[in-house]
Amino acid sequence: MLHIPSLAEAQTILEKYNKEAFHLHHAKVVSGVLRHFATEFDPGREDYWAVVGLLHDIDFELYPEAHCIKGEELLRESDVDESIIHATMSHGYGIAPTIHAPTHIMEKILFAADELTGLIGAAALMRPSKSVQDLELSSVKKKYKDKKFAAGCSRDVINTGAEQLGWELDDLITRTILAMRTIAGQ
Repeated sequence: MLHIPSLAEAQTILEKYNKEAFHLHHAKVVSGVLRHFATEFDPGREDYWAVVGLLHDIDFELYPEAHCIKGEELLRESDVDESIIHATMSHGYGIAPTIHAPTHIMEKILFAADELTGLIGAAALMRPSKSVQDLELSSVKKKYKDKKFAAGCSRDVINTGAEQLGWELDDLITRTILAMRTIAGQ
């Protein structure tokens, strides 16, 4: 029987396929960011959004060449509900023709914030405080323009994500910084 896992169950599923600290940390950051946005866009479903964020890259560590394709299989093997599978895999839109475009606000935020959290996190580490707490939009924008900085964070995906949301890029960056501040130190 398929089910929607609790956060603890999702963490166990994640750790079954991911061991590297970087991947585990990224999953927690994206989970926290989605939880934050859920308070605004889908109150009462914060845990659901957080589970989606936690599981979104379940396949990336072991199967980077089949990212968002192998993930469907891994989540089904763990009896995860199709709604979670649909939401998590939508952030890979554009990777393969079988991956559907994000449609729900949560999927659109995941699509945009996945790459952006990496860039913001890298920008924060460049600061003396090494924190998002004092990170400002102008600092992120400066780093954003430098294509060599956090080169693995696709600016095209972030831009497309902002467009899908109907948000200006500055708004997306600012809102994501604020979301990351709510989980800093966790």
